[in-house]
Amino acid sequence: MPLRLSPVPKRRNRARSVLAAITLAALVVARSVAADPLPSWNDTHAKRAILEFVERVTREGEADYVPPEQRIAAFDNDGTLWAEQPMYAQLAFALDRVRQLASRHSDWRNRQPFKGVLEGDIAAVQASGERGMAELIAATHAGTTTEEFAQVVASWIRTARHPRFDRPYTEMVYQPMLEVLDLLRKNDFDIYIVSGGGAEFMRPWVRRVYGVSPEHVIGSRARVEYRVRDGKPVLVRLAAIDLVDDGAGKPVGIHQFIGRPPLIVFGNSDGDFEMLEWATAAPGPRLGVLVHHTDGDREWAYDRGSRFGALARGLDEAPSRGWIVVDMQRDWTVIFPFQR
Repeated sequence: MPLRLSPVPKRRNRARSVLAAITLAALVVARSVAADPLPSWNDTHAKRAILEFVERVTREGEADYVPPEQRIAAFDNDGTLWAEQPMYAQLAFALDRVRQLASRHSDWRNRQPFKGVLEGDIAAVQASGERGMAELIAATHAGTTTEEFAQVVASWIRTARHPRFDRPYTEMVYQPMLEVLDLLRKNDFDIYIVSGGGAEFMRPWVRRVYGVSPEHVIGSRARVEYRVRDGKPVLVRLAAIDLVDDGAGKPVGIHQFIGRPPLIVFGNSDGDFEMLEWATAAPGPRLGVLVHHTDGDREWAYDRGSRFGALARGLDEAPSRGWIVVDMQRDWTVIFPFQR
């Protein structure tokens, strides 16, 4: 009698087919997630524009190809790479230092922005702008060497905590922007931080937090002077400002340190307007991006009229200038790394 094989039930066949389909779909999703360089970004125009630009300038044979030695990207810091509300982190640092040193400077009680600090009038301090903040930093550390100042900053940034989230300031960075930094590094971009904040305030911690070398920080700076103390050559900070790296000062700072406009520029406020305007007006492919703070639940919602990081002109002119406006609420699935 010939051997007869029992047919596999149709239901079992269907079950295997469904399982195979689910497994295949899971693999496709897993590979897609693994391949996505910006996983904390929703699939919106902003994300696509960034990815398309990077691909366009890095693919050999393309009309807009840019060789690696010319790939430069510049990022504002406050409000672009990390939180700037309810006040700049460097301002919080300066306030602490003013209060600590006030007994040695009787004139501060009658001179802004020091008067505002000692009276708790943050509006008066803010009204002095980036120059006022730079003056606070310069005055509170006049006479210290650059090494001493770096130690003071490193000590403060280790212990200070954000007033709303009770987290170290170095955890108040934007996860989606960390992914952009990583994307650009993998595509051979030189990354610079161009901030209205003090360069020496940022240099002690930027490598650990952003993976950016201290030499690639362009910021406001106090004047320094070469001296010899106890037989040792040192650089001493003076109570004077050498550069306010904000507004029109940002293109100046970039020119002085880099010597050419960046291909990609990220900012978030009207203090970044001139930097974006200058960079994107240069010949060749350019990308300007503004981070718009629209998420009052996970972060803050602010633009026009904000005491810190006001954005009005940039918001109005971005469409006509071809700048990308990132809507934090719509475009980002997560804001801070600790919210993942």
